[in-house]
Amino acid sequence: MIEDNQKRLNQLHVVIDALIIIVSYTLSYLLIFGWGSGLSGYNVRFYFSHLIAIVPGLLLLYWMNKLYTPKRVQGRRRELANLVWASGSGLLLFMAYLYLGKEELMHFSRRLILYFFVINLIFDYGFRMCLRNALRRIRKKGYNQKNVLLIGYSRAAQAYIDRVRENPVWGYNIRGILDDYAPWGTDYKGVRVLGKTDHLDEILKIGRLDEIAITLGLQEYDKLERIVVLCEKSGVHTKFIPDYLKIIPTTPYTENLLGLPVIHIRYVPLNDSFNRTLKRTVDIFGAIVALIIFSPIMLIAAIGVKLSSPGPVFFKQERIGLHNRPFMMYKFRSMAQQTEADEAKGWTKKNDPRVTGFGRFIRKTSIDELPQMWNVLKGDMSLIGPRPERPQYVEKFKEEIPRYMVKHQVRPGITGWAQVNGYRGDTSISKRIECDLYYIENWSIGLDFKIIFLTFFKGFINKNAY
Repeated sequence: MIEDNQKRLNQLHVVIDALIIIVSYTLSYLLIFGWGSGLSGYNVRFYFSHLIAIVPGLLLLYWMNKLYTPKRVQGRRRELANLVWASGSGLLLFMAYLYLGKEELMHFSRRLILYFFVINLIFDYGFRMCLRNALRRIRKKGYNQKNVLLIGYSRAAQAYIDRVRENPVWGYNIRGILDDYAPWGTDYKGVRVLGKTDHLDEILKIGRLDEIAITLGLQEYDKLERIVVLCEKSGVHTKFIPDYLKIIPTTPYTENLLGLPVIHIRYVPLNDSFNRTLKRTVDIFGAIVALIIFSPIMLIAAIGVKLSSPGPVFFKQERIGLHNRPFMMYKFRSMAQQTEADEAKGWTKKNDPRVTGFGRFIRKTSIDELPQMWNVLKGDMSLIGPRPERPQYVEKFKEEIPRYMVKHQVRPGITGWAQVNGYRGDTSISKRIECDLYYIENWSIGLDFKIIFLTFFKGFINKNAY
């Protein structure tokens, strides 16, 4: 029943999208050529004849960008991103068509294309938000529900129930659980164990289920093949929720190795060669620009360091970077010159006598970090990434903090997601690692630019730098 409703909704969605495209194009035409021009004559025939290609072309791009997937499984931001990508691709393809077409196409109004792109994007996204809100209200009232049965009472089952209960607008109605170990009637947040997995065949014959979610515990995976065969035989849509949240607490991804699915424990976007090259290009360009812009400040800082206390202007210290390799990180010296034994005493404390007056200023304002632009040019560091630590702290934290060493799968940075969220200096290492892991798993060039932007407002002044 739900599948039929979804199919009809998708068909209606396609028709409405086509109408939105036509209306947006017509409105763009009238805005360019004036409302008094009417909708007749050669000019109109010339422009509107292209709708024969524009409408099916855009609808195809919408489908390719998963814009007709159920609202249950696609968030607002993802839907907007897919819509922008599909519309932008259509815009570029149509522009290419105009430039490669006949001579008369060269006179096609570029302003009309731009107006159409903006208007269609606004109208289409507005319609999608109205549809999403309508479905949300309907599901909250108990309609358009998808009936789901869980196979296995496990941590995966509990986690699934938690999320469904927190999001009633998804429209999932969990009818119960089949499990061979939990007693009949065992209840978790209103969802009860209804029987053993052997009862699955009888329940499937009744035919009132829209979906089966296999949530077997790790110790029960020997039953997986039999259960999948039964579900496939019944034709009920089946999904598998693995019970490894406590073992692999991250978002894995699957690679197809000539038909063999390989599950990677962690998805790291910067393992992709294109992403690495893009980030490295931005790093080199950004470091050169920063060195040019901040060169007067760096000159003043160098003079200030030299006048504040005897010793070298720059301070270098061993840190651990990409793939656990050590490198020398550069800073403006902010402390009185010390022996190696003094340096190893630990982190700087409040009112630390080792810090000079001028050093305290450049530490608070992060000016002492500017020489690390040279580390970026050398390839030891990135503009954005997890902050590198000294070897002794790496050895200490990797035993105390789960997943601490994952941060070394990417280049360390001058600033990062942890720093713009306030975790700098003497703050929680665990919280800092949480932010670092979020950055590593969710990297995008857009996130890097966001961090750079936030650094100018939140990252330079460090209240925890002593």
